[in-house]
Amino acid sequence: MTALEGHIATLLGQPLRGLRALHGGDLSEVFGVTLADGARAAVKRGRFVTREAAMLRAMAAAGAPVPGVLAAGGDLLALEWLDETPPNPAGWADLGHALRALHDSTGTHYGWPEDYAFGSVPIHNTQGDDWPAFWAGNRLLALLPRDAQLARRVTALAARLPDRLPRRPAPALLHGDLWAGNVLFSGPRAWLIDPACYHGDAEVDLAMLTLFGRPHPDFDAAYGALSPGWQARRPVYALWPALVHLRLFGSGYRGMVAGLLDACGV
Repeated sequence: MTALEGHIATLLGQPLRGLRALHGGDLSEVFGVTLADGARAAVKRGRFVTREAAMLRAMAAAGAPVPGVLAAGGDLLALEWLDETPPNPAGWADLGHALRALHDSTGTHYGWPEDYAFGSVPIHNTQGDDWPAFWAGNRLLALLPRDAQLARRVTALAARLPDRLPRRPAPALLHGDLWAGNVLFSGPRAWLIDPACYHGDAEVDLAMLTLFGRPHPDFDAAYGALSPGWQARRPVYALWPALVHLRLFGSGYRGMVAGLLDACGV
């Protein structure tokens, strides 16, 4: 038995029958385990798994479909096993309803009680009541590109946010890292996984979901209408995950960042 298998067995209270690495896991390791009694679980290993467990519980309390937290301790998080199937229109519609329910759960401030991280990239969640100030300070300026020209443009956009973003949108509970890879489709259901939660403008999740692809039309119909002016705000919100990718994965994302700044008019 490896040390990892021993730690998982201790966490779940019984020996393992099997352990295999799962696909994905750019920023953390993910395993599928089979226990001695035949039950299955997904296990993640990372620095902030106990914070992720708290986020999943908050999302579940809001009525969002998330895998159940079986146990969390040290650098391990054990989750309910979900069988993955290809996405279908019913699943996309379910995602729209689920995300609307999540966003209808609101907080009293923007941000989150704890900071988080995507790998080596910190996520600052300092709470506040001014949404443009939160997005400028905790998102855009916190991740200025090392490229001086891009950095000047991001700084210029941050200064204009009071005129570009609503000052007090409803502080929706956000998934925070909502791309298609963090949606697990299982039959007609869509489950939200790998959150990076905080409270903010609901349009943030939608901007990221459309940054790397296009949801099925049934998603849009199920989620419902957006506030007027969302088209102009979308590149402002999509810029932050693009900056994260530029920092994590390098110059291959420079064009994406530059294009979004073009769309923002800076």
